[in-house]
Amino acid sequence: MTPRLIALDDCPAQPWRDGGGRTRELLAWPAGEDWTVRVSLAEIERDGPFSAFPGVERWFAVVEGAGVRLDFAGRPLEVTTATRPLRFAGEAAPGCALIAGATRDLNLMVRRSRGRGGMCRARPGVAPPAITVRGLYAADAVEWRFPGEPALPVPAATLVWLPQACSAGALFGTAGARAWWLGFEPGATPLPA
Repeated sequence: MTPRLIALDDCPAQPWRDGGGRTRELLAWPAGEDWTVRVSLAEIERDGPFSAFPGVERWFAVVEGAGVRLDFAGRPLEVTTATRPLRFAGEAAPGCALIAGATRDLNLMVRRSRGRGGMCRARPGVAPPAITVRGLYAADAVEWRFPGEPALPVPAATLVWLPQACSAGALFGTAGARAWWLGFEPGATPLPA
């Protein structure tokens, strides 16, 4: 198994057309416009709507900042660093209002017709949940120990992506280290819209 490490600093920031922020694409897999899985980090600097992604299931987690208030057709929802990643349909394109200043947010997108995905907070010393782990985004430096493999040091602000699903193993780091498991299972029954 040869994991791919992608440093946030190596990914150029792409400004949004509306000027409300920037996105750094960490991974489009397979590469190109017709990706199946996309992982990115967004820097939201002002209020405005999310872009619509028809046919895509999204997961959204606040990595830094006070968080956001999302409006799903009149149904408001707050997402902060303390809440679980939010799963929603890419078609929804909610309105977004910053709670108290800019945020940095982790995004996982999966085309529904090609499989299932998942995102959850990774906690050092705690086993991951029952998702098919394909990657890990570490906001802080951690160490990932795979069964039967040497430990993998993961620097801060780095995505680790695996060429195939694996047994997640264990994550080690300082108490409070911020990281998220990313899951993807191709060809599985798609998530409902």
